[in-house]
Amino acid sequence: MAKNSPEKKGEKGPPGRSKHPARQPSQKGPGKAGTAASGAGRGKASSRSAGPGDGKGGARSAGTRSGSGSEDRSYAKNFRGNPSRRNPKAKSGTGSAQASEDQRKGTRLNKYIASSGICSRREADGLITAGLVSINGKVVTTLGTKVNPGDEVRYNGERIRNEKKIYLLLNKPKDYVTTTYDPKERKTVMALIKNACPERIYPVGRLDRNTTGVLLFTNDGEMAKKLTHPSHNKKKIYHVFLDKKFTQNDLKTLAEGIELEDGFIKADSISYVHPENRNEIGLEIHSGRNRIVRRMFESLGYKVTKLDRVYFAGLTKKNLPRGKWRFLTEKEINRLKMNAYE
Repeated sequence: MAKNSPEKKGEKGPPGRSKHPARQPSQKGPGKAGTAASGAGRGKASSRSAGPGDGKGGARSAGTRSGSGSEDRSYAKNFRGNPSRRNPKAKSGTGSAQASEDQRKGTRLNKYIASSGICSRREADGLITAGLVSINGKVVTTLGTKVNPGDEVRYNGERIRNEKKIYLLLNKPKDYVTTTYDPKERKTVMALIKNACPERIYPVGRLDRNTTGVLLFTNDGEMAKKLTHPSHNKKKIYHVFLDKKFTQNDLKTLAEGIELEDGFIKADSISYVHPENRNEIGLEIHSGRNRIVRRMFESLGYKVTKLDRVYFAGLTKKNLPRGKWRFLTEKEINRLKMNAYE
């Protein structure tokens, strides 16, 4: 029986020359040892082992399966850690399918135009139906037309592109006209921001030539529409300097409202900036009508000597010197997009 001991046969036999365990005759003693090995977690091959030949075969089988398990665990680790190993073709296939879908769908022409900063989507519809827009050299007048990657879109003969959205704030000085071009060749606000970015941006709303303060620029047509359209009622606060003291009665009059040639208007809030200096007034208003602040005071017999916008749609000129500009922060942009400001 000593000759049939699995341990001794395992030591004497050269590696890799064991017989197949299934063809060996079974014996009770080694069989029990194999069962004990199975109970200790050494694998099913050992539990099936029996007989002298099975002793060494079972031992080697257990070792082989242990190695295989290690390889399996290594592969499983790689499998989990590298998603591309699960289905190498799936990722590229999905990406291609998505790209094809995007190309098939395209972008609506009015959205494409609005994204370039020229105007809002609704205004873009008007440009399209007026025959002012072309795609790849062909005039398009059908609403809902799609723009695909690589298409050349032109408005009034000038090519337009979808660009990165830019939001820039300027503390406007006096003697600058709020326009992109002035036929009288006066200084425009565009000269103050000409090196700010490669994208083409536009002023949002207007400030009179001699009005100073907060002025926003962007190429986001939808945002510009939201901030300037009367229906959105964005708050503006002005620091008004007058040629003479503003009486308490006139202060009350503007608070209650007055009738101008283009309709009724009243201050949302009005007060003296300094109680001891009644020439300076703080005025909060939502209207965007032309020269509305100056006309309100002129209707009561006052002349505005200086007008400074200190607040517009949640933006202020704090820490921004006159004539300088800065880009909006991500937080400011998000708040504008969420319409979080008055």
